[in-house]
Amino acid sequence: MFGGFGLGQTLKRWQRALKMPKGLSAGELRRMNSDIRGMRDRLDDMAAQARSELLARATPDDGIDRPDQCDWAIRPAPWQTEMRPRGIVGVGSPEKMQGGVTVFHDATQSDMSLRQERAPARIGGAHFGLVLEVYRFDGSFLSFVQDLPQAALADLTRNHFISVKLVADREQPVEIYVRLNIQHGPNVEQMVRQLEFEGETGKAEFDLAYSKINEKRLEKAWLDLIVEGPNMTRVALWDMVILRAPRADI
Repeated sequence: MFGGFGLGQTLKRWQRALKMPKGLSAGELRRMNSDIRGMRDRLDDMAAQARSELLARATPDDGIDRPDQCDWAIRPAPWQTEMRPRGIVGVGSPEKMQGGVTVFHDATQSDMSLRQERAPARIGGAHFGLVLEVYRFDGSFLSFVQDLPQAALADLTRNHFISVKLVADREQPVEIYVRLNIQHGPNVEQMVRQLEFEGETGKAEFDLAYSKINEKRLEKAWLDLIVEGPNMTRVALWDMVILRAPRADI
């Protein structure tokens, strides 16, 4: 396969050249080093995609507990697909990650890290989790903004409810909120709920009957997962599931 793409010949050419590196100019060495690093990054990305696909095939059941008449559900990419880079030290704001996630915070001085780790075996469905470790933080919040796919808006009406389930290991009992944002035309409907935890599992539900969305002008939707006042703490977000279903008729 490598030969078919010419990769094998490229590697052999580099190997031959590096047998006598002193015969190469500094410019040639710099170009070769840049090409090798670029290829390594692309190969690492493809290897991560291959590992994620193998994990998905090994566990075809996504482990999502769907209520009756559930018509859409998702486990966002950070909890099911290996990301690169796997970790960030000195998290900025905004800090974009793979899978449609952007991190925001209001700190001017912060010392924290965020990394993706394999989820513990006791977590059903999720292959990975996000682990936030905060040492010094003078802000009031840190949020993960997760874009929702267009499928979340397809045939969405005010008769639906949207539910968020989070499995989190909180070193301290920090409060976590979820804000649902739905853009309809020039307006954005925002609904905020605090996650109510029982042990490690927190849930929040949004009843769109109490919203003012224009069902004919839905354009975009996203979720803000807001950790309030994180400081000298560790929060491991082991799973997040978002689903929707029509409300039961009374």
